[in-house]
Amino acid sequence: MERERIINSARGIEKADLVIKNANVVNVLTEEIYLADIAITKGIIAGVGKDYSGIKEIDVQGKFVSPSFIDGHVHLESSMLLPSEFAKLVVPSGTTTVIADPHEISNVLGLHGISFLKSAIEGLPMDVYCMLPSCVPATSFETSGFDLQSYDLSMLIDRPWILGLAEVMNFTGVLNNDPVVISKIELARRYDKRIDGHAPQLSGKDLCAYVAAGVSSDHECTTPEEAIEKLRLGMYLMIREGSAAKDLKALIPVLLTHNTDKCIFVTDDRHPQDLKPHINGMIKTCVKAGLNPVKAIRIGGLNTAEYFGLKNVGAIAPGYKADLLVLPDLENFEPEIVIKNGNIAAQNGELLQQPGAGRQVTARGSVNVRWIERSDFKIKPTHIEKENGTVDIKAIQVIPNQLITEIYSGKASLNDGYAEPNLNDDILKICVIERHRASGNIGRGFVRGFNLKSGAMASTVAHDSHNMVIIGTNDEDMYRAAVRLIKIQGGKVVVNNGEVIAELPLPIAGLISDKNYDEVIKCCDELNKAASSLGCTLNDPFMAMGFLSLPVIPKLKITDKGVFDTEKFDFVDIFSNMLQTV
Repeated sequence: MERERIINSARGIEKADLVIKNANVVNVLTEEIYLADIAITKGIIAGVGKDYSGIKEIDVQGKFVSPSFIDGHVHLESSMLLPSEFAKLVVPSGTTTVIADPHEISNVLGLHGISFLKSAIEGLPMDVYCMLPSCVPATSFETSGFDLQSYDLSMLIDRPWILGLAEVMNFTGVLNNDPVVISKIELARRYDKRIDGHAPQLSGKDLCAYVAAGVSSDHECTTPEEAIEKLRLGMYLMIREGSAAKDLKALIPVLLTHNTDKCIFVTDDRHPQDLKPHINGMIKTCVKAGLNPVKAIRIGGLNTAEYFGLKNVGAIAPGYKADLLVLPDLENFEPEIVIKNGNIAAQNGELLQQPGAGRQVTARGSVNVRWIERSDFKIKPTHIEKENGTVDIKAIQVIPNQLITEIYSGKASLNDGYAEPNLNDDILKICVIERHRASGNIGRGFVRGFNLKSGAMASTVAHDSHNMVIIGTNDEDMYRAAVRLIKIQGGKVVVNNGEVIAELPLPIAGLISDKNYDEVIKCCDELNKAASSLGCTLNDPFMAMGFLSLPVIPKLKITDKGVFDTEKFDFVDIFSNMLQTV
């Protein structure tokens, strides 16, 4: 009966449920724009042509109607919002489908984390598909809450909402035929599902091997040269514009000069204040730079749908899902109306279809730390070659708006035989405390680029294992910050002179708030202002801090097991050029 109504509506012998009249149709299949009516029945586009009639009609008077947008790779947890709050921000911007990688919550809660998200996305005016996390933990050089093997993933791989294997960060494991990594890749290939990549700066024959293994995309390109090499080898280029990693402007030249059929827009990791605009903001940037707007819209939708095998999504044609946008122009890409499954979901920037309550699932407490003391933050040099009150050290050098770090050779102060921050050279202490198994592991090192002059900041959002990371100018404030995180069961805090001056509790896995997006954004603003009041010069210091413990991105990082050099692929003694094994 449903199919009959769609056919009859398409033929014009029965009224459609909804007809969008006098639309300038943005056809991403032929990359052209023309005037037509769009007939929708049962949430499906029945026909595109002239003189359609509907039970309900919307005359858009020549405004542009395009397919809605798809985010091809996003960690919902990075927004620190429940999916229902995430949808309230991105759907009015035109994003009605996201491909989520629950990698973050899985590192903390394992399969229960995926189950939590699956329950939380039910009833949303937004389609959420998932990729199974391939690297939990990301490496053996950090401690995560769980270790997901291929047999764990096999319990979910055949579900229709699972589209494949998420970013394979352990590309070294792929190149070395690590049986643990290869078994996960083979699982996805067995079910003919996509395998996403994560291979910053991988090139040449090693890149060929990575692609030959079955990895078919990458979102870590930061230069046109890197992007073009990967496109030439058949990979899909996921162009990322997150809160910390902003690669879009650097890669626009590729879109202007090369075939874009294998290009996709993704946000990866964004804080809530950066969710609006969303994919539409990336499209606007590209069009302003000279990209054909129809081509930009295709990159923001159809290309992604085709890559992931989402049938009948991402275009305006009979049989396609009626996920549409009414756009006043093709310059600002701010939707006047957002249509999801044939119904008006948002209008003039406000969500009309409120998310359903979904099935409520609780998450256990996830901050389990061995008893800590102030002395745990002291750093004892392995040797002292100078007696002038300083010691030579290697520090993690932060690069603004990049996940990649450099190695900085500088001097730390000495006090009673311990290495201390050197505020004159912006060298601060950084510690990572294991918070899943109460193992007592603490990685200690130095970081440069935050410019704190007093106090400390701490967070349980620390990719990818999400241990507790603390940066500070003194041990007392670092200790106070860590204790506060334990008491609130995860979150972000800023401490000065022993007092908490700003905080955001994240009680769900130490990653997600149970508050609405307005409250979360307010707390994030207060955190950034508090950090700035202490001298911090980074725009989003907590986002930058959250990636300093990710040992799969060059060059120098820190985990709960120590300071790690990703190029030497080993732990390093920060007081010496000699490597140490931990």
